[in-house]
Amino acid sequence: MTLFNWTRRAVIAAGAALALAPMAAQAQTPEGVLIVGQVAEPKSLDPAAVTAVNDFRILVNLYEGLTRYKPGTLEVAPGLAESWEVSEDGTEYTFKLRSGVTFHDGTPFNAEAVKFNFDRMLKEDHPFHNTGPFPLAFFFSSVEETTAVDDLTVTFKLSAPYAPFLSNLAYPTGLMVSPAAVEAGGADFGRAPVGTGPFKFVEWRANEAVVIDRYEGYWGEPAGAQAVVFRPIEDANTRVAEMIAGGIDMMVEVPPTALSQFQGEGFNVVEQAGPHLWFLILNAKEGPMADKKVRQAVNYAINKEAIVNDVLEGTADVAAGPTPPAFAWAYNDALSPYPYDPEKAKALLAEAGAEGASLTFYVTEGGSGMLDPVAMGTAIQADLAAVGLDVKIETYEWNTFLGNVNPGLEGKADMAEMAWMTNDPDTLPYLALRTDAWPDKGGFNSGYYSNPEVDALLEEARTTVDQGKRAELYKQMQEIVQDDAPWAFIANWKQNAVTSDRVENFALEPSFLLQLEKVVKN
Repeated sequence: MTLFNWTRRAVIAAGAALALAPMAAQAQTPEGVLIVGQVAEPKSLDPAAVTAVNDFRILVNLYEGLTRYKPGTLEVAPGLAESWEVSEDGTEYTFKLRSGVTFHDGTPFNAEAVKFNFDRMLKEDHPFHNTGPFPLAFFFSSVEETTAVDDLTVTFKLSAPYAPFLSNLAYPTGLMVSPAAVEAGGADFGRAPVGTGPFKFVEWRANEAVVIDRYEGYWGEPAGAQAVVFRPIEDANTRVAEMIAGGIDMMVEVPPTALSQFQGEGFNVVEQAGPHLWFLILNAKEGPMADKKVRQAVNYAINKEAIVNDVLEGTADVAAGPTPPAFAWAYNDALSPYPYDPEKAKALLAEAGAEGASLTFYVTEGGSGMLDPVAMGTAIQADLAAVGLDVKIETYEWNTFLGNVNPGLEGKADMAEMAWMTNDPDTLPYLALRTDAWPDKGGFNSGYYSNPEVDALLEEARTTVDQGKRAELYKQMQEIVQDDAPWAFIANWKQNAVTSDRVENFALEPSFLLQLEKVVKN
């Protein structure tokens, strides 16, 4: 039987087992095939074209970058590059590539392939730049030129020293795609991806499954599972039911209220702290939120402790600002979260003349890193109502939600839920808090926040190689941003997953990526 039919039957059988679960014993998914319950349908499988961790969790098993994160850390280690050298002034990086590596289509991975990947993303005149857009090209905006020195040597010339460069190469935006496959697929490459990773793409059945198979020609150790099936199951309660029934072998982002159901025999609960921030984007350009006092009032009005303890069942900590504490070296631990103070919130609203203001609040049904978004959104709505704000919730499925929020809230909403998991303290503020990151400039500053002092601090921090100095710059930025309150800072989540006891060698990573090459399914 071909893998195509085998995995299709596995998914259908699992679904049938779920339907019969009240009357039958737990289903048995096929040996060697790992079935993963994802939080949403992927938007694309082109790593340069997507932004969501939900998609990244699939991509890191199909593709690899020049660097990767050392297991269990956010430290950079060799990937497709065996080694590298950095010029004394920090503006030139030279990488020695692994020999004998091939893409899944049989074409060679070499320096020309690396150049193709970065030129496609960064050069508007590249013949395949139109296969984008590439929303996280910001990660490599300092790259002036990529040069293939010889078959296994590639050099990057930067416009200025850029401290996060090696870390960004390990992030999914830096994963290497097959030039031949892009040339063949054009704008549809994201539906038929080709990388160098331990698994190769088999098929994508819309709203049903993405199937990947062990790549027998992989340069490293072969993957432990014969195949992995990623199933989009947006409703968290349905994911829980499927996990209990045996229709899936693993689920990510377990609702806090459901964790207790997996404490017994037959399941393993896995947890890992990481750089996560759950927050509300506030529309600082128009409407009531254009006034800083109103934004501060929202932060005072929300009972974040109650959300963390009652909605999230203690699986998160209250957030104090825009930088997650997982970045210990850059985190400003002198900052305290906004306290829950409804009277202070009412006073600020009165000063701003915003008592009784009507607000539109975008909430998603579910998506990567979004915890329990509907319950959290409802709790926030009640807290804001208690200080006199009239909040109307509009709920959307994940990709529709992103399509509404990422282009900006102007003319649409006053606030929106959001969650980010990042690889460096530069990433989230640089992409979502700078003036030059407004949506019409290609960034993710969907609330149009602007503070020249923050802009300057972020620009200086990313070009400062000395980590101690970088840390001081980020700490100053956090103080200003906390006071300006462009967001409502809610929680830093401790990620979790559940596997069946048939799954071995699985661990969550601080990066929030889902590395499955060593996982074995019995």
